[in-house]
Amino acid sequence: MPVPEPIRTFQVDALAVRVYASHDHLAAAAAAAAHQCLAEALSSRGVAAAILASAASQVRFLDVLTRLPGLDWSRVTLFHMDEYLGLPAEHPASFRHFLRQHVQQRVPVRTFHYIQGDTWLPLDECQRYATLLQAQRIDLCCLGIGENGHLAFNDPPVADFNDRHIVKIVKLDEACRRQQVGEGAFPSLEVVPQYALTLTLPALCNVGRMICVVPEQRKAAAVRQALRGPISPSCPASFLRRQAHCTLYLDADSASLL
Repeated sequence: MPVPEPIRTFQVDALAVRVYASHDHLAAAAAAAAHQCLAEALSSRGVAAAILASAASQVRFLDVLTRLPGLDWSRVTLFHMDEYLGLPAEHPASFRHFLRQHVQQRVPVRTFHYIQGDTWLPLDECQRYATLLQAQRIDLCCLGIGENGHLAFNDPPVADFNDRHIVKIVKLDEACRRQQVGEGAFPSLEVVPQYALTLTLPALCNVGRMICVVPEQRKAAAVRQALRGPISPSCPASFLRRQAHCTLYLDADSASLL
């Protein structure tokens, strides 16, 4: 099946933007790009490594990516970018649970390094995970944009474009926590964890290539702010406009306010 063509392409500062007619077309095109990036790394270096996001907006993209043939996943090492503090790995809303369901149970990856959000020593866990990330080249980061403009759990109150950390503990913005309820991860705001561990903005961007997958109407306001507003931590996703190695994939709904 041919890769769908975008209905619109443009550039904002250093960031390339592609708009597709539907969520399915977006997912297919982004997955093809991610597949190609990993395949090129395997061809040139024999191994590959990627960071993946955990969110409802990523489900179709991950479904297509894990079904595409011709990639030797046994030579691919995976990381994820955030996890709730104190939430067990078996909890349905845990990002470890999400990625096991949507990735690890579908393809035989070499290793999947998970953030242990329920550790008794979260500062030590930040250092452990940072050491793992620093130990090898990361070829690809696949991420989304939150309804409040966050990247991973870098919400506006804690986002830092020059963060000296690689992984840190953050307090979650209420808008971010409400998004988790709206996506069905938690039944009410009161039970959404208030803290999380997250890769920082510089850590997310310190990779060979970035693919940002942002479908759905509910993301349209954040997309507009990221692309048309100032480059500022008040909209963390605006940082992508400084990343020439990133491509933003939108559908007609998420691009509707541009």
